[in-house]
Amino acid sequence: MPSIRYLGIATSLADTVRSTMRSAQYPHPAHAELARGYGPCRECLGTFRAGEEERILFTYQPFSDDQLPAPGPVFIHRESCSNYQSAAFPEPLRAVPLVVEGFDATGAPVRRESVGNARAEDVVSSVMGLPGVAFGHLRNAEAGCFVARIERID
Repeated sequence: MPSIRYLGIATSLADTVRSTMRSAQYPHPAHAELARGYGPCRECLGTFRAGEEERILFTYQPFSDDQLPAPGPVFIHRESCSNYQSAAFPEPLRAVPLVVEGFDATGAPVRRESVGNARAEDVVSSVMGLPGVAFGHLRNAEAGCFVARIERID
């Protein structure tokens, strides 16, 4: 298994959304509301405390290649939070139903596997260890939206 790290969206992108209340990648408005669900926040990868924390909903494109459009709705905390970048699986995401997607260097999908009742790290290891997988995404298995990026660091 290659060494990997999990990444939330860039703080600069999140801060742009917070300051403009618009998607940083599209001309779409962002929407702030009191959290009604767990989220999670795509910057710190923590879940929201429903009814207590304010969150912002906006359109996010996880691919940098314009030929692979996959924009979708994501949430971040209304207030600044810490960007998640670690080799350790983000503990708050254990409560989130997840799918692991592996992509080749061009962004073409190689494998998609649901975590289900398995240990998340085992599914990530299985997908990221496949020949040709250059990076991966965690997605919410219920909503289908992007949660985090997985990068090789070896």
